[in-house]
Amino acid sequence: MDRTTDVIIIKSIDQLPSVDEIKSISRERALKLIFKGKINKQREQIGQNLEYELSGFQVLIHTIDPELNIIKLITDKEIEDHQYFFEQCAKDYRKLGERLVLMFVDKLDLNLNTDFALYTFNDLKQDHRQIGTVGEWRYSVHGFHCGFQNIITRQYIEVSLVFGLEFGDLDPYFFVKFILSSQNYHPLPIPLFEEYADGSRIIKKMTSLRKFEEIPSNVPGHTGIAVTDREKVEIKSDLDLEKIFVKHIEEIKKKSKFNLWKFLSLKR
Repeated sequence: MDRTTDVIIIKSIDQLPSVDEIKSISRERALKLIFKGKINKQREQIGQNLEYELSGFQVLIHTIDPELNIIKLITDKEIEDHQYFFEQCAKDYRKLGERLVLMFVDKLDLNLNTDFALYTFNDLKQDHRQIGTVGEWRYSVHGFHCGFQNIITRQYIEVSLVFGLEFGDLDPYFFVKFILSSQNYHPLPIPLFEEYADGSRIIKKMTSLRKFEEIPSNVPGHTGIAVTDREKVEIKSDLDLEKIFVKHIEEIKKKSKFNLWKFLSLKR
């Protein structure tokens, strides 16, 4: 969604809008402060002060251009008022993610590792099938994820592969991108403008409302977030995985010292 941007030229300190004036702007409007003359030397410090004063806002300090960009993020009240919408979106995300993974492995005739899905998808990186199309969906396997985009509707979802058969992990950026790209949600009951920043606030608030919860990962030191009201699945730890893949590990040990991250073809 797009915002209207209000531009204010700042030539002296007294031309700066007050914190209260900035707080009064709606989320549908962005504020751009363009600094001219000697006042530009204070721009970075002014931006840092505004970051401190403006909770619930994003203050972007441009590194080259003499400007500050200020946007109001989705509020806790807006999230709480629309908690059932975001909860349903998370359920839909999980359902679609699972459907696409199962369709994907079926169409490509893969043997899905039900303990650690990434193990199956990593094979695609070795035989030049990392990017391609299955049915109406274009896919891209990368890192811990497989991204899917519908070539007709443009709906987009990023499915995490390091939670066993749990495919509903919610990344702030990709959760909001999923909502914005899903035509069945439009018109949205609440405007969303900043994929990552709004998404982070949504996930944090929904977790505090106990609509979302933290989930463990197959990968050490990594956790995720999923909708609380779901059918729970077992997610094995990295220690469990070492037992599961003991034969593969022993083969690798013969050649070099075993390293889980190298085994997964990933970097820390």
